[in-house]
Amino acid sequence: MSDDEIDLRCPEVVANNAAHGLELRRRFGRGSTEIGVARARDLKNRVHLSPGTIKRMVSFFARHEVDKRAKNFGNEENPSAGYVAWLLWGGDEGRAWAIAMKEKTGNAPDI
Repeated sequence: MSDDEIDLRCPEVVANNAAHGLELRRRFGRGSTEIGVARARDLKNRVHLSPGTIKRMVSFFARHEVDKRAKNFGNEENPSAGYVAWLLWGGDEGRAWAIAMKEKTGNAPDI
């Protein structure tokens, strides 16, 4: 990676949130779609994401912010589907990271 390239691998905390979301989805059988599960696997494995994927993450969080108001959001013993999905996409830290990366990459092509 050259000095002018941006590292689009998520921080460890985001990877850990995604891994936790995968575990909750396995245990409770709810939360997100197969796309969300695929995103969680990429985050958990700290795959280098494309700028387009970062933009999709930002869009996901914008659409699903309302899920945080649902019953059992954040409840580890009986989590809402929205809570599981939020974690699969990286949780609050994933949201902050995706927004920061989108600002850094701007309109970079999806390679």
